[in-house]
Amino acid sequence: METKPMTLPMVPLRGMVVFPKVVTQLDIGRTTSVQAVKAAMDKDQYLVVSTQKDESIETPTLEELGKVGTIVKINQMLRLPGGVVRILVEGVTRVRLDAILSMEPYYEATVTPLESIHEDPMEEEAYRRILQSKFAQWVEVIKPNTDEGLDHVLGSSDASEWADQVAFLVPIQIKVRQSILEELSINRRLNMVVGVLNTELQITDIENSINNQVRQSMEKAQKEYFLREKIRIIHDELGDKMDPDQEAGELREQLAKLELPEDIHTRIDKEITRYSRMPQMMPESNILRNYIDWLLQLPWNTLSDDRLELKEASEVLDGDHYGLEKIKKRILEFLAVRKLSGKQGGSILCLVGPPGVGKTSLASSIAKAMNRKFIRASLGGVRDEAEIRGHRRTYVGALPGRMIQGLKNAGTRNPVFLLDEIDKLASDYKGDPSSALLEVLDPEQNSTFSDHYIEIPFDFSDVFWITTANVAGNIPRPLLDRMEIIELSSYTEEEKLEIAKRYLVPKQIEKHGLQDQGVKLSDAVLKRVISEYTREAGVRTLEKTIAKICRKLAFAVVTEGKKAPKVTVKNLEDYLGIPKFVEESREKQAQVGLVYGLAWTSVGGVVLPCEATTMQGTGKLNLTGSLGKVMQESGQAAMSYIRHRQQELKLPEKFHKELDIHVHLPEGATPKDGPSAGITMTLAIVSALTGKKVRSDIAMTGEITLRGRVLPIGGLKEKLLAALRYGVKEVLIPEGNKKDISDLPDIVKEGLIITPVKTMEEVLEKALL
Repeated sequence: METKPMTLPMVPLRGMVVFPKVVTQLDIGRTTSVQAVKAAMDKDQYLVVSTQKDESIETPTLEELGKVGTIVKINQMLRLPGGVVRILVEGVTRVRLDAILSMEPYYEATVTPLESIHEDPMEEEAYRRILQSKFAQWVEVIKPNTDEGLDHVLGSSDASEWADQVAFLVPIQIKVRQSILEELSINRRLNMVVGVLNTELQITDIENSINNQVRQSMEKAQKEYFLREKIRIIHDELGDKMDPDQEAGELREQLAKLELPEDIHTRIDKEITRYSRMPQMMPESNILRNYIDWLLQLPWNTLSDDRLELKEASEVLDGDHYGLEKIKKRILEFLAVRKLSGKQGGSILCLVGPPGVGKTSLASSIAKAMNRKFIRASLGGVRDEAEIRGHRRTYVGALPGRMIQGLKNAGTRNPVFLLDEIDKLASDYKGDPSSALLEVLDPEQNSTFSDHYIEIPFDFSDVFWITTANVAGNIPRPLLDRMEIIELSSYTEEEKLEIAKRYLVPKQIEKHGLQDQGVKLSDAVLKRVISEYTREAGVRTLEKTIAKICRKLAFAVVTEGKKAPKVTVKNLEDYLGIPKFVEESREKQAQVGLVYGLAWTSVGGVVLPCEATTMQGTGKLNLTGSLGKVMQESGQAAMSYIRHRQQELKLPEKFHKELDIHVHLPEGATPKDGPSAGITMTLAIVSALTGKKVRSDIAMTGEITLRGRVLPIGGLKEKLLAALRYGVKEVLIPEGNKKDISDLPDIVKEGLIITPVKTMEEVLEKALL
């Protein structure tokens, strides 16, 4: 090998030092290192390896590598799964790292080979013989499982090779190995290796002494006990005492501070005693310690102070949410009762409403208004009972359920606890989580809730429980009975406008860094965004749409270097594109067989035109428009009512045999179902059969019976809002929904003539010209 500087591919090593004349295998995983191996194989198979000072560094520099490395020759290369390359190498000579020329696509370094320095030959031979003797003692004591490398060492007469081979075989620290590699004087290198061997032999003697002491004190030949005693004696040698009684004393001090009831205190104290007497090497020891930690960290008696000033609480609620008067009043009522009674107490509310109306954020505001901690647990898709009650401690990795975990994280026993999406609970062979929730949400039972992991009754009665759902009908009935239902209906356009002005626009302007740009969105712009770019019950999509406008304004500010441009109704399409929702205009003139019905969807109410026509045929009733089973049955009920009232309606005697009737609800790709279009379809068929026109400024909703009674329906507010948007003047609603009129927004009551009807005869009288 030449002694002048040379340039070779290099591989940084982690946790390993390779010496000259040593044969070993290396697993290469880093991409740059694999490329370096490939480059070496393409040339003369020579490669430089150098040990990293810090193993955590991914791309070490020259200063972060040992200053002396080793040139190795690659004798064999094997590709392993995962892109790893295993190479069998033989050390050739020491080298000094002069410079790293490149790090991509692989390390390439300039190195200078180093020669070992021979000083006093006699001293060198003496060191070699001492090393040979010490190494033989070490091999005799350790008794390695394999003779690999030993034969090569024992058969060598070269002192330098002896030192390198022994330094590689003996288990010593990487820093020590690197210092031996960097030592060029053979005599000093031999001295270092002899010192390492002496230390290893002394450690082995101490271990044997410890083993003998342990054997003498053992009464039973149990492996666990032997290991425990061995560790204890090692700690005695080091002066590091581990006193189980002292640890138990600290745990009992924590227990005393909790001031628990006597039965719970006694139970936890027994667990601490059992832990202190248990061998620490037993697997159950860690499980028991975790269990005790959970018991001591639970807020058994910790309660946060409620904010009982109703004015302050009301200001917090009004500051976070617009409208929602019913739910705000309910919270203030709870605080009033709390103030008068002076007692802590929980409550269980269920907020039911379509997506985006603020159910989850409202729960957070309630906690803020009451000055309580807030915890949220999403139950969507949860299908394992253990999520609620926890796992029994016999299972590996067992933990308490979400309820206990939430209270531990909150640090108080009376937080506001939100169970989100309770209507989306599932169940399978692992149990039914909704059944486990019965105990949690039952005021008569939750004061002694038992978690499978804790196994000690815990008081949940002071928790203010809030659950949310999109549809109350999907909540199991026993669970629903335990909750107070508060419905959050869709927002009107005016409410959306106020929410956007007060909360959404300022929030997005701040989020996009436009505070100093004078950005303003006028009422006209926001109204167009609400009506033409969003169609939802809540304001989630509205917020995303406002965020889209702000993003484009921010882009314009950065690219043009000017103030943000003004957004107007005329240039709104430049920011949002063409409108997504354009409301169809209603017919201005009365039509035969065209009636406007009202429907409720998950995104609010819609106007549903219903068309009917007749033709010569055999008396078939054809219902089209992706109608569900219930709606088809409504059409059949309408037809039966019409045939029953044939004479009063002055219809041809054999119309049901000679005419085919086709009823169609447009937007055929959209599935439709429900009974509330009953009177709409009945009126459309009567109009088509009699040739009488239906008023174009009237809409209706209601279920029909065979006797012509009009039954109440749901979603009245959303349906009337849709009618108001559509330009309808009068709406016919069932008499049974008359009680709901008082809860309607003023804008609806003032903008529509709302007429309750009991029978289909009243509908015909009001709607037909």
